[in-house]
Amino acid sequence: MNLRQLRYVVATADHGTMTSAAQALYVAQPALSRAVRELERELGVELFSRAGRGVVLTPVGELVVRQARIALEAVDAIEGMSGAGGGGRRGTELRIATTVSLEPELTGRLIPRFARDQPAVRVRVVRCEDRDRVAAALRAGRADLALTDLPVPGDLSAHPFEQREVVLISPPALKVREPVPRAALDGMRLVLPARGSAPRAEIDTMLRRIGATPVAAVESDERGSWLGWVRAGHGSLLWYRNQLDDTEGVAVRSFMPPITRMIGLVHVHRQQPQAARDFLAFAKETAREGRGREHR
Repeated sequence: MNLRQLRYVVATADHGTMTSAAQALYVAQPALSRAVRELERELGVELFSRAGRGVVLTPVGELVVRQARIALEAVDAIEGMSGAGGGGRRGTELRIATTVSLEPELTGRLIPRFARDQPAVRVRVVRCEDRDRVAAALRAGRADLALTDLPVPGDLSAHPFEQREVVLISPPALKVREPVPRAALDGMRLVLPARGSAPRAEIDTMLRRIGATPVAAVESDERGSWLGWVRAGHGSLLWYRNQLDDTEGVAVRSFMPPITRMIGLVHVHRQQPQAARDFLAFAKETAREGRGREHR
């Protein structure tokens, strides 16, 4: 048994799939799966059982993960003490919870830049299905910070980060007034995430708020195929303007009034670890830089 195996098991328990756990830890999925299986063989128990497309802890797995968390927290505390004596924080872990739709903000933008400035801090992403589960992860101590949409309950502290614009991505031939009135979404054919998925729940909530009932033209969690279906004329797509990389062959249209979403960094009302305070300061500076570029 080693610390790597314990970290992989805890990450798998937090994320619900080995693929997601591997992505959060920046390791290859086969390597993570192999390490978990080796630990199961060594202990002579089954830690996870299949549940649809994911995994769930077995009763003995819950006991092992509970003890693994205690062991890992102790190791991190010891490493932090040794770093403090030498003027650094060698081996510090920072756990950040977020939803599926906002995870690219962390893994593709914020974490790589933060890692360059703070190489001694190991950032672990705790993926959650929705905003309620993000809050639960913070309250339970499974995460130090969270990136989520605002507002949040009053028992959490929120730091607004950036405002996101939701746009309509559609075949250029779609006849619609520009900017697009929100009412145009009622009855419109849309490419949507699969029913029951976290991204679908977010979009359904947004549509209910604006009183629109679209037609599901395609329902799939294959995010890499969404733009292809739009280009093929199957339907339009609702997505965030800042997450668009390739807009060739599609039309990107704003809504009137705009559909926006404020996201922020959130934590519980208590003194945060130094790594969390450093990440908050870094994120706020990143947001200020972004606003400065917009106003030039």
